[in-house]
Amino acid sequence: MQLSDTQQWGLVHAFVLDGRGGARAIAYADLRDLQLSDTQSLWLHWDRSHPAAQAWLRGQSGLNDFACDVLLEENTRPRVLALPNEELLLFLRGVNLNPDSAPEDMISLRVFADARRVISLRLRPLRSTEAVIRLLMEGKGPKTASEVLVYLADSMTDRVDDLVVRLTECVDQEEERLELDERYGPEHDSMLSLRRRAASLRRFLLPQREIYAQLTRNRLSWFVEDDADYWNELSNRLIRYLEELDLVRERIDLVLESERRRLSERMNRTMYIFGIITGFFLPMTFLTGLLGVNVGGIPGAQSPYGFAIACLLIGLIALFQWWIFRRLRWI
Repeated sequence: MQLSDTQQWGLVHAFVLDGRGGARAIAYADLRDLQLSDTQSLWLHWDRSHPAAQAWLRGQSGLNDFACDVLLEENTRPRVLALPNEELLLFLRGVNLNPDSAPEDMISLRVFADARRVISLRLRPLRSTEAVIRLLMEGKGPKTASEVLVYLADSMTDRVDDLVVRLTECVDQEEERLELDERYGPEHDSMLSLRRRAASLRRFLLPQREIYAQLTRNRLSWFVEDDADYWNELSNRLIRYLEELDLVRERIDLVLESERRRLSERMNRTMYIFGIITGFFLPMTFLTGLLGVNVGGIPGAQSPYGFAIACLLIGLIALFQWWIFRRLRWI
């Protein structure tokens, strides 16, 4: 059984862009003698955990040791690095849409790019690259290496939009249920989980927004003329998402504060009722306790009407207390 390029070499996708929005797929064996025309560009997408992919990157890609070391780092954060000869290293984070994964557990995409070539590396599958590939197959994809970067960033930002919308809808549902049902109480753990997800997503989007803003200002010579406008639009979109995430966190705090206030009011009301009941029965309890002392001289102990007189006295005390509490507006 013949192994695929992904299994044997770690090459997930390889495309030669035709400069008109389309592309043709090539195999690992084609890389050695590949010749590009003036209008063509190359996009290679690798599995960075594969030993053969790491070996190709260090031995055949033409990248220096620093670029290879940075691309293969175990942990990294979103950033952009300018290299000599107007080369670029770009590190982005995308939403994790793989099965049994938390979307906010974002996936790293590491990219090296120059005027004619894009080399991207991932550890786990990323839907954003698949979306760009579909556009290439339809002839509507990127035409140049710089546009590959823009398309990848745009696709990753679209999936962030979906996640932010889902988080907002969850908070909307909780607020709506609180308004419609006074007895409903949101689950504290689930609300805290939503808050952690929003905070985790914001943690990676904030530096990514700075990256897009930096690419807007520092335009390389091989960028397409309107690339800066697209990077600026992506930066503005991320600003909006960051504002939405901040609002989600604030709304969650308000929901939890509303629940704490409601529980506090319920507890205070319950304790108030217990206090009224205790104060109401305290004089009667004192009287019955006093009459229940098992010693001589208890008034009415020998009278057949003693019990009736005691009950009448207790009733009068109860009526008097009710009148006092009403006057004081305690009940």
